[in-house]
Amino acid sequence: MTQEEDIFRKLNSNRHRSDAMDMVRRLEAVIEVALLAVVFYIVWRICYGYDDGPFPAYFGRGKYVLAGVYGVLLWLLCRVMNGFQFGMMKQTDTIFSQIIAVIITNIVEYAILSLIANVMIGALPMVVLTILDAVFVSLICTLYQMIYMRTHVPRRLIMISGGQSAQKLEHKMNARPDKYRIDKEISADVGLDVIRREVGFYDGAVLGDVPAELRNDILKYCYSLGIRVYAELKISDIIVRGGEIIDIFDTPLVLVRSRGITTIERTVKRALDIICCLAAMVVALPVMGIVAIAIKLDDHGPVLYRQERVTEGGRKFMILKFRSMIVDAERDGEVLPASDHDARITRVGRVIRAFRLDELPQFFNILKGDMSIVGPRPERTEHVEKYLAEIPEFIYRYKVPAGLTGYAQIFGKYNTGAYDKLRLDMMYIEHYSLWLDFKLVLMTIRILFTKESTEGFEVTDKERQEG
Repeated sequence: MTQEEDIFRKLNSNRHRSDAMDMVRRLEAVIEVALLAVVFYIVWRICYGYDDGPFPAYFGRGKYVLAGVYGVLLWLLCRVMNGFQFGMMKQTDTIFSQIIAVIITNIVEYAILSLIANVMIGALPMVVLTILDAVFVSLICTLYQMIYMRTHVPRRLIMISGGQSAQKLEHKMNARPDKYRIDKEISADVGLDVIRREVGFYDGAVLGDVPAELRNDILKYCYSLGIRVYAELKISDIIVRGGEIIDIFDTPLVLVRSRGITTIERTVKRALDIICCLAAMVVALPVMGIVAIAIKLDDHGPVLYRQERVTEGGRKFMILKFRSMIVDAERDGEVLPASDHDARITRVGRVIRAFRLDELPQFFNILKGDMSIVGPRPERTEHVEKYLAEIPEFIYRYKVPAGLTGYAQIFGKYNTGAYDKLRLDMMYIEHYSLWLDFKLVLMTIRILFTKESTEGFEVTDKERQEG
């Protein structure tokens, strides 16, 4: 048997196993949503479905329609929040994603039921339903995670590297031993013939900062045999992926417009920013008042903190935040990054930073037009100057307005390197849509419950490649 034949045999076996696992994941999601819809139906029938209640017309098939609408809405929101990625995401992230989806679903369903009844129905049953759903979701996600850990076999990978960034990528992938196991690392300098012989012994290949020509040859070889490849994206890859396919010739073309978001998208985005921001401030203003009073009583210093940041087109503006550190924390003008246990953080500061309440005054930045709700996080001017000195492509982030939340804030970390942050923000810019904004806003709610450092200056990333 030739090496290619052996590779095909092994890959077919792996593909069947992967297809079976995917089917199990989908079946788990269907079972969970169906059970949650049944719980909703039971609570609705017991609490609202009595003879002289507000829904007598729904005792027939209408009750199944109500349960069906509930299930569909819950399914969609869980998909948006990545709530069905059992084993892919951390267990706590999956649970929080589903709980947030359940809360939103129950609020929407309560509004629907009130419209049907033509009266504001009692909310207590829906509150009880939400509590029951949260407990159920926590239990079933834990069960699915256990099933995943017992059935999933980590993929044996070979890493083809060419520099320091590959080592960092290897470290990140090895942090998920339940999914990946990099058994061997070889340098791209060994040549294509050696790489072809080696990759066949593994379940897949990881391509780090490999030179472009060799990278293409490896990709084509692996594609021809069906070998799985995990390729680190270059900036040019992200730009091309965001392009538009042109098929008016017999030669396929990709049109890269290089304009960020369109004028129509920008106008709609700005209008939604204003509407959503004003609506959110109805709830936020009382909280902001309490925080302001607490800061003033704590050390009698100023309530707000202003700092120069950079937004669209490289324009500078003064960002507003609730002051969470002592007055003159950087009195000598020296940039001093905050750490989790920084002595400069006040007592009130630790609380508001933990719940991201220090960011609330940025609603005024959004209304003013300096920021958007979703976009690349505005960096300090000092940081931008350092990043641009080593990564000129960092300027690409400023094709769109800075945001209160964004792609890099959700899928990255506060210690994410500058080049990785750039790539994440480029993914947002090149794939922009209102639907993506909606998804990122929902996912932001989830990360509020995850423990991360609330501040921090990333060491300048030296792993930039030719994009």
